[in-house]
Amino acid sequence: MRSIHVHPVKALRGHAPREAVVEPWGLAGDRRWTLIDDGGKVVTQRELPRLALAAAELLPGGGVRLSAPGHSPLTVPEPEPAGTVPVNIFGTKVEAVPAEPAAHAWCSAYLGADVRLVHMDDPAVRRPVDPEYALPGETVSFADGYPLLIATTASLDALNSLISEGSHAHEGPLPMNRFRPNVVVAGTEAWAEDRWSRISVGEVVFRVAKASGRCVVTTVDQDTAARGREPLRTLARHRKVGTRLIFGQNLVPLTPGTIRVGDPVRVLG
Repeated sequence: MRSIHVHPVKALRGHAPREAVVEPWGLAGDRRWTLIDDGGKVVTQRELPRLALAAAELLPGGGVRLSAPGHSPLTVPEPEPAGTVPVNIFGTKVEAVPAEPAAHAWCSAYLGADVRLVHMDDPAVRRPVDPEYALPGETVSFADGYPLLIATTASLDALNSLISEGSHAHEGPLPMNRFRPNVVVAGTEAWAEDRWSRISVGEVVFRVAKASGRCVVTTVDQDTAARGREPLRTLARHRKVGTRLIFGQNLVPLTPGTIRVGDPVRVLG
């Protein structure tokens, strides 16, 4: 395994630890926080690309340290579960615990929009995985839909080669952070992950639930927040399945454990 990526706050920059605990709903601390607008709808880089420039560092105890250009960092403790607010994440209602008012003010000031920061206190019960692709009892954090996303460097290289042949070649090559994966794997053939149904990473076994359909977030440069046309233009020509543009695979853990950079990745089925 090449790298691990944890994003404590959905849509913000995360960090790349050398190891991570795998919980049933994803990597420990991954996407347990999200921003919502005044109507309770989750806010992402789809609406506010500027989120790409803000970062969240996971702190002991579940809190986060927020940082962004032009703003002093803010430490936000994990809130006490004294009450919840409804959150609309892609049409599904989930209950979450609001952060302290200072966090709302900091995030709103940075984005120039009225937003609130909320925390998922109990991912074991708050949000089920899409029942069309889930086994009974599977849950997820504030990730787009599944506990983990895996991508391979060979597939990124193949995609970048296709981009270089297209009409927006100047936008490439794209880095892996455009796809915001949790696990990056090297040493495979391009698109090998399309054929996986079950894999192990070190000691942890995962079910490959479905291919990841990509959205406009992949067109946002994570270093500048500028939006382009790639990779969606090339994915639409070469990686379209039905109405979805595919890159990477969604994973659901089948066993607990810890994954580490350098762990062997084995295809089990």
